Amino acid sequence: MELSMMLDYAGDPRSAADEAAALESAGLDAVWVAEAWGFDSPTIMGYLAARTERLKIGSAILNVYSRTPGLIAQTAAGLDALSGGRAMLGLGASGPQVVEGWHGKPYDKPLGRTRETVELCRRIWRRETIDHHGITDMPLPPDKGGRHGKPLKILTRPVRDEIPVYVASLGPANVRLTAEIADGWLPTLFIPEKAGDVWGAPLAEGAAERSPELGPLQTVAGGLLAIGADAAAVRDLARPQIALYVGGMGAVGKNFYNDLAVAYGYEEEARRIQELYLSGRKRDAAAAVPDEFCELMTLCGPEGYVRERVEAFREAGVTMLNVTPVGPEPASLIETVKNWL
Repeated sequence: MELSMMLDYAGDPRSAADEAAALESAGLDAVWVAEAWGFDSPTIMGYLAARTERLKIGSAILNVYSRTPGLIAQTAAGLDALSGGRAMLGLGASGPQVVEGWHGKPYDKPLGRTRETVELCRRIWRRETIDHHGITDMPLPPDKGGRHGKPLKILTRPVRDEIPVYVASLGPANVRLTAEIADGWLPTLFIPEKAGDVWGAPLAEGAAERSPELGPLQTVAGGLLAIGADAAAVRDLARPQIALYVGGMGAVGKNFYNDLAVAYGYEEEARRIQELYLSGRKRDAAAAVPDEFCELMTLCGPEGYVRERVEAFREAGVTMLNVTPVGPEPASLIETVKNWL
């Protein structure tokens, strides 16, 4: 099992990137850079490539609406070149609130767009001449306004022709697709004890269609990390994030994270969190998050307990434990957990 962390995308990106770079020597294997509707992730990933020597650097996530497949492939190839072959491409459909509200694109065909983007990226990295017509046309045909385009291949030579592609997915159809075509999976709000009941069937169905050349599906999941006699109290720091996702990431009936909370068995709580959050009562929404939810998606407590949580994630199929160290000595936390893996 590898060890990674998610870069804080809400604060100062340079300070966050410097902190991640400092954890490289403590044993951190990878860092993931979110984007949402804040700073773009490729700029920060390029900075990380210059500040580090060994860390894998991944996007988590680039959505498949706001950039063309060609540009996404170029971005991943550029990061791979700058980092000397350490790039990971995290992709996803994001959600209608971000895609339509921030990027001004219709939220249509999320599965088809994801499949097509993954396929085109891999073809581009292999330096194939691209003549593709689907959701995306490369080149644009005359009947859609094209006049001067011709099939092209990427001008530069990628460092690798197989950059690992990770897909963020939650719903059954999207998880099934991920298990079929992706190198790795980026679930959110992952509870290892409940993951099999929610995602076991679609993961198995996708795996049955998976090419043997891809190897086993890698899974990236984890949560807040704190070790100590009083560390259980750190779990409460997860409440605002859970409330944001379950309550605020989408409208009623159009929130994938709320659907996940329901699938976990928190139906009434999920409804209440969303009701409070959308009415502007964010603190109340955070307070309404069940204690069990906070505990099971984090790794906070005495050392023996945290080791048990690590094993729970491992047993649930997690191959890269993604943590957010909390406390005055994050390097010590990373080094401790790395030694367990």
